[in-house]
Amino acid sequence: MSPVRGGVLLLDKPLGLSSNAALQRVRTLAGRIKGGHVGSLDPLATGMLPVCLGEATKVAGDIVSLRKCYQFTVSFGAATATGDAEGEVTARAEVPPLAGEALAAALARFVGTSSQVPPMYSAIKQGGQPLYRLARAGLEVPREAREITIDRLEILRIAPAALSLEVLCSKGTYVRVLAQDIARALNTVGHVTQLRRVYVEPFEGHALHTLESLAAGCARGEPLPLLPIDAPLAHLPAHSLSAPERERLLHGQRLAWPGVPEAPRVRLYGPDREFLGLGSVAGGVLRPQRLLAVPGSPGA
Repeated sequence: MSPVRGGVLLLDKPLGLSSNAALQRVRTLAGRIKGGHVGSLDPLATGMLPVCLGEATKVAGDIVSLRKCYQFTVSFGAATATGDAEGEVTARAEVPPLAGEALAAALARFVGTSSQVPPMYSAIKQGGQPLYRLARAGLEVPREAREITIDRLEILRIAPAALSLEVLCSKGTYVRVLAQDIARALNTVGHVTQLRRVYVEPFEGHALHTLESLAAGCARGEPLPLLPIDAPLAHLPAHSLSAPERERLLHGQRLAWPGVPEAPRVRLYGPDREFLGLGSVAGGVLRPQRLLAVPGSPGA
């Protein structure tokens, strides 16, 4: 059973399972503690799916806003309705040779900041309806382009009619759309046949856990392998409070903090390094922002 306060679990989402279904399996193993996943992965996709359990749900937004790394394969010559292997083929085209300066130049165009139109097969809501529901009904509606940033796009493997690539990109980037755009830049069409999220910042290099390994651990009475609630927040300034300051803060009171550098968001800890939550510092005053339910706080 996971600790009452919760933490962040780095799940290796399996192929064929939706992100929500994977989340519910983790919650079952955790005793139905509240939880949420950070960033959806399509059933076709595998890889890192951060799951925030308990009080860690209050820091999920900090993970969502960070960059993500994917490895994916684009199969050229056929376009599909969904942009991946699950959709029906909608168009076919010849595949040019995938080599040389032309390929490198085509990929280089995508590095940097640009605009991307979200796909119809996405969970974005319009008029209260997810776009994928409209798409399944045969409808297509205008979508507003979104700004995305691609920091790195590298070739992993080249096949006669496919490319395997690794991309480091900002939140809101749809790899299926990127694959279609790459195919278009190469004067052909294409779709994603394999997609794996390698990591979500700041968890590069961290171990992933499968549903099978988690279930086996729970059967042996082992706790879930959770990262601390403040694990995604290392980039924020940290401040420690005295016992009296801790009590005042947990009751929603502001604290006079003269001489402390101003910051829109700071990590706050009690005298024993207990993570209390987030606050802001401005004008010599500490204001509580998003506090955890800890012993001594109202409603804990």
